[in-house]
Amino acid sequence: MFQIYSYMIIDEEKKQTFIPLCMQKKILILDFGSQYTQLIARRIRELEVYCEVVPYYFNGETGDEILGVIFSGSPRSVREDEPISPGKDWFSIHVPVLGICYGAQFIAQKMGGEVSPSTVREYGRAHLKKTKNTMLLDEIRESSEVWMSHSDTITALPAGFDVIATTETIPVAAFAHESQPIFGVQFHPEVVHSEQGMQILKNFVFSVCGATPNWTASNFIEESIRSIRQQTGDQNVVLGLSGGVDSSVAALLLHEAIGSRLFCIFVDNGLLRKNEFRDVLHSYRDMGLQVTGVDAKERFYAGLDGLSDPEQKRKTIGRIFIEVFEEEAHKIENVGFLGQGTIYPDVIESVSVNGPSVTIKSHHNVGGLPELMKLKVVEPLRSLFKDEVRRLGSALGLEPNILNRHPFPGPGLAIRILGDVNAHKVHILQEADAIFIGALKEFDLYNKVWQAGAILLPVYSVGVMGDERTYEQVICLRAVSSSDGMTADWVDFPHSFLAEVSNRIINRVKGINRVVYDISSKPPATIEWE
Repeated sequence: MFQIYSYMIIDEEKKQTFIPLCMQKKILILDFGSQYTQLIARRIRELEVYCEVVPYYFNGETGDEILGVIFSGSPRSVREDEPISPGKDWFSIHVPVLGICYGAQFIAQKMGGEVSPSTVREYGRAHLKKTKNTMLLDEIRESSEVWMSHSDTITALPAGFDVIATTETIPVAAFAHESQPIFGVQFHPEVVHSEQGMQILKNFVFSVCGATPNWTASNFIEESIRSIRQQTGDQNVVLGLSGGVDSSVAALLLHEAIGSRLFCIFVDNGLLRKNEFRDVLHSYRDMGLQVTGVDAKERFYAGLDGLSDPEQKRKTIGRIFIEVFEEEAHKIENVGFLGQGTIYPDVIESVSVNGPSVTIKSHHNVGGLPELMKLKVVEPLRSLFKDEVRRLGSALGLEPNILNRHPFPGPGLAIRILGDVNAHKVHILQEADAIFIGALKEFDLYNKVWQAGAILLPVYSVGVMGDERTYEQVICLRAVSSSDGMTADWVDFPHSFLAEVSNRIINRVKGINRVVYDISSKPPATIEWE
């Protein structure tokens, strides 16, 4: 059992702030900048064991709640003049340590071994050959396939360490200390290409660290309710609902904790899907939530008038949302907290080892509201990944039409209308999008797709309908598969399905005479066009 809490730790050298999330017994993952760090955490959570990701320089107080530590990989090299290294001597506090790739090389070099440039950069599949039986490699088959991704290699182990596995190309694929629970692997057990990578992580988490699988939805709900009640006292909480999974699950969890002291605001910005404001508002009320629906369509359309730049559109929508939300929230008495649907990937990004990511596009959220309204923030989902949020929503009884819906951008259809936005264009796109999404559900494809939608292009083309020439706009269909939205592949629908959707849109949506399909993956493209 655990209790959610929040405190700030400041690294004086880095001047970054990060927030340990709870006192649950945990595996700590030090992030050295690997693209796979979040994936390590997701794999451990799948074992129903709590873990947290912190920057490599984390030097906060630790106690019995730390069951083990994992050093992630990194794009850096331990052979640099000033290699990045942990902010704490984890070996002296006698907790189990597992180094992955860069993490393994750091352990080897730190303890007195040698790391050299690989003669050939090792990237891709390799096969393990166990040389010694250890808890880490228990039940791992001979020649089990693993995934390599490194340009350095361990050429000599420190005194007191043994090689426990090799591959065709490297003599030290995995190692272990003779008497202490310190291990290193030069491959990535967290990726799907490592056939038994999950077993290796399972061995470390359970056999080495002695973890208990108690990170479950029911435990989380029970302890979150207690924590929310303690945090909010007798004050009211106001929450902005979007119709999406995160805000909806946050609302249900807060409602379980404080009941009628939760006040939800659902703003119709005129940029939602067809009939979404009406349908979702009814769903929220059917779930017992206290929701105020605000029709602000004309206000958003007026603010967007003449704007074509995607960033200007996003920022304008965000600004108007804050104005509308603040006006409605001020009608509620005794509000002390702003509820937010922040989830763990947002938290990790905010303390990224590499600093804030380059801005590809602004995110539409309620940023600025806590300071503007002088409110404290309650974020009941901040320790959860997206898949965990969905499981929690299911346990809380969230209606399937919201729980299983595709991600939808905060600025809504404004960023699926390339160029300027007005009510007429929104109507055209809503109709085409409804046909596309409806067909996905009709042909049992909706739940096999991560995200889908239609985009209205600022392109006119000549067509023929009946005996008449037309000169109308183009709709682009977009559908991707993904596990987390960080990368995505376009969905290879049957041509017959695409032909059916195209035919329905052109026949039923006045103003459209051509339909195309986007076959770009992310990267290099983004999921949304703007």
